[in-house]
Parts: sequence; C-alpha cells; structure tokens
Amino acid sequence: MTVVPLHVSVGGRGSVPAREITPSEVADLLLQGRERLSTSRPSPGEFAEAYREAARAGASGVVSVHLSSRVSGTVEAAELARDQLAGELAVEVVDSGVLGMALGYAVRAASSVAAGGGSAREVADAALRRAAESRTWFCVDTLDHLRRGGRIGLAQALVGSALAIKPILTVRDGEVHPLERVRTRAKAHQRLVDLAVEAVEGARAEGREVEVAVQQLGAQEAAERISGELRERTGLVPELTELDPVISVHVGPGTVGVTVAPV
Repeated sequence: MTVVPLHVSVGGRGSVPAREITPSEVADLLLQGRERLSTSRPSPGEFAEAYREAARAGASGVVSVHLSSRVSGTVEAAELARDQLAGELAVEVVDSGVLGMALGYAVRAASSVAAGGGSAREVADAALRRAAESRTWFCVDTLDHLRRGGRIGLAQALVGSALAIKPILTVRDGEVHPLERVRTRAKAHQRLVDLAVEAVEGARAEGREVEVAVQQLGAQEAAERISGELRERTGLVPELTELDPVISVHVGPGTVGVTVAPV
C-alpha cells in the first residue's frame, strides 16, 4: 500500500506534501490567522511515478482509491496518470465519495481483498461498498474554513446563522451537507454520539459487525469524552484519531467527527 499525499500551502512559503506538516501545526496556524492556508491535489506525475514504482515492485495492476471527487481534484489527477500509463500498467481509479476515516476503512477493505488474492475489480468493489455503507457526522466551531476553501457545498445555507448555532454536518453524495442545528457545542457533541449509536444499533440489527472512529482537530478532550460514551453505550472501542492536515485546513480547530463503518 502506497500513500500519495495531497499538498498544503502556507502563505508565500509554497506547497509541501501533507506528511511534512502536522495537524497540530495546521491548527496553530489557523488560530494565529496570520497566513493563508490552502490545499492542492497531487500532480498526475506524482501518481504516475507511484504507479510505476508499484510495477517495479512486482505489481500486475494498481487500485488507486481516493477521497470524493466532489471536494477534490485528486481523482482527476489519478485518472490522467492512469491514461498516461495505458498499455504499460492496468490502473483502476476509485472515487470513494467519502473523506477521513470513511476513506481509511474503504482502503482497509480493499487491502484485505487484495491480500486474499482478489482481482483489481474485486478490490475496487470492496472499497466502494465499504465507503457507501459508512456514515460520517461532524461539527465545526465555525463554517468559515469550509467556506473559504469552497468545500462547504449545500451547507452554505447555514453561514448566515453560524454565530448562533453549532451545525451538525454530514458527507452525502460526496459533498458536505447540513444535517441539524443545535445551540451549544455540548449538545452538538452529544448529538454526534446519539447518531453514531443509532447507526451501530441499526447495523447490528442486520447482523453486521461495525467499526467506529472519532476524529478531531484541537479537540482532544471532547473527542475522548465522545469516545468514552460510545464505548459505554455500544461496547465498541472507537479508534481515536487526529484529522489529517489537508482536511484540517478546511474544517479548522475544534472540529470533532464520528465515522461508523459496517464491516
């Protein structure tokens, strides 16, 4: 498995791969507000090199799984690289339609099928199936970062009242959508727990196992409380993770999210 990182730009300092800046550094820069942060996709050349490296390592084909094309041009760049290598290496590009740990779970499912000897199509289908069945909800301290980055989608309608509410957002059809409005951060966090518990119980009613992740940026204590309540109410041990630097730029400090992914 190979990761081709997106890029983060800080002010006039140019673009660096996301692995060269930490989420905590992103949070600090956003809080200081002195420099503009932006993100960009990997270039087709970066993908082409990663694909060729896989071929040199013995791969007969590549399944390239990416975050939603509705919020990033990453899928397009991967497709351009795939076309460059036509006749040289078979590349299956997958638009997961999701973000964050929902994408992580999709990649895990794909990796498991690949390790079991599945075909490229079977590997891609496993990623798509897991992504489609995952649910993600999150709340942000402010919608400003999503608005500035152009990733706010249909949640734009909430901007005018953002000071008076803490919106619960979700990812649907590859975009950020508003779900509910609550008045306080504490109520928003409680609602995240309730939504996740409902999803876990629904999956178990169908005889499914479930994985749960709690993701945060600059909200470690809140994420730990949410994780603890989820463990108490479901018996599951959520994965507690920090949002990656690229998503962090667009959601901002104080963000907490929960992903529920049936297996």
